[in-house]
Amino acid sequence: MAYQSITRRWLFNSLGFVVILLMVAEVALIFFVRDYYYNSAQRIVQSSADFGASNMQSSYGDSRVNFTASVRSMVENFDDKNTMELMAIDHNGRVSVSSSGFESDMEATETTMPDYEEAMNSSAQQAVYNGTLESTGEHILAITVVCPDLSSEYSAIRYVVSLAQVDKEVLTLILAGTGGLLLVLALVLVSNSFFIRSILLPVREITGVAKQFATGNMSARILKKTDDEIGELGEVINNMADQIQETERMKNEFISSVSHELRTPLTAIKGWSETMMSLGEGDTEMIQKGMHVISAETQRLSDMVEELLDFSRIQNGRFTLVKTKMDLLAELEDAVLIYTQRASRDKKNLVFEEPDYMDMIYGDKNRIKQVFINVIDNALKYSDPGDTVTVTASQEGDTITVVVKDTGCGIAPEDLPHVKEKFYKANATRRGSGIGLAVVNEIVSLHGGTLELESKLGEGTQVTITFPVYGTHGQLPSGKNNSEE
Repeated sequence: MAYQSITRRWLFNSLGFVVILLMVAEVALIFFVRDYYYNSAQRIVQSSADFGASNMQSSYGDSRVNFTASVRSMVENFDDKNTMELMAIDHNGRVSVSSSGFESDMEATETTMPDYEEAMNSSAQQAVYNGTLESTGEHILAITVVCPDLSSEYSAIRYVVSLAQVDKEVLTLILAGTGGLLLVLALVLVSNSFFIRSILLPVREITGVAKQFATGNMSARILKKTDDEIGELGEVINNMADQIQETERMKNEFISSVSHELRTPLTAIKGWSETMMSLGEGDTEMIQKGMHVISAETQRLSDMVEELLDFSRIQNGRFTLVKTKMDLLAELEDAVLIYTQRASRDKKNLVFEEPDYMDMIYGDKNRIKQVFINVIDNALKYSDPGDTVTVTASQEGDTITVVVKDTGCGIAPEDLPHVKEKFYKANATRRGSGIGLAVVNEIVSLHGGTLELESKLGEGTQVTITFPVYGTHGQLPSGKNNSEE
């Protein structure tokens, strides 16, 4: 369909326009050649007619010259008798004498001599006829000049020239011009066909690759053969396929990771619930331990589901914040407190360098705590026993900065630019869904802040989060309190 469509548009648009131009050129050529040759022929005959009229006028004005004899002599001694014929016509409209040496009884009023009748009735004393002889069908040009002395034997002289050779020359030139125009059209067809093929073949290849994409074969690629727009289009499609493949890979890893993350607490809950069902009523300590594990794993499941829901809201543009004037330091302390016991249990050091005072910010305290929990959780997750996670907070001017730094495994340089992207996991050996940092980054951005990561593989990672203090560009809008944005 693409081939037919492009070809049809080319035929009706580009080629059609060229054909119209060539047709106009052909018509102009025909008119120009015909006018040039016929006008040239008429000028030659008219020159002879003017010369003859001048001679007759001279003879008529000279009393010593016999006008009739002068006209007869002019006809009989006509110099151009090889190219045209000169006739002397009497008052009865008959050709009395001709330069060809043959006299004729043909009447001038016949349709073959319409110029004679017109000249006799014209004040100009001349007339021109361009037409054909009825007897032979020969194309002629004739000019009749009325004699100044109507008392003489002759009433007019007539110059006649055959246009057969002129018609032949005109036809030859028109055919040559037409051949030239057809050659131009052929060259346009050939050159444009190569051009169309240079477009259609890559388009067909791109279409074929796109069809493979549609069937799920994302490994197909377009070979770049030119450095034009089509080559660039092929590169863009290849890059798109690479990105789709990468997104598909990350999505599959995300699904696998989430499935594993969901299965782990469910397995713990199921195992402890079965264990508790098999225990006797007196084993209170084991029952309490099981209930604690079930409660913790249930909360873990709830947090994971909430994180997925937050991600879905962000993707759909339905993520909202309930902002108020709040104490960021208090939420940071709570987040550190939540992970203090876990860090101790896992033999990891969690250090909180708490400032004496920081200004308030304008934000959603639950979401701010979610940011700190997620970042501290990641720092501990990617640290090994004996490593240290340090949390610091400071204020400089109108900006509050929170830094979470660990001495864990770090992030590879090629992974670092992508860790805030959805589904991306720099380390597949650690638990996590791959969307936590994407959600955190969105929350920080909605508060007018920034989230930056610095990391060295094998040395650790530093996450720096900044927020504007209350009263700057993050302040509570005038006339609003506890508003939902």
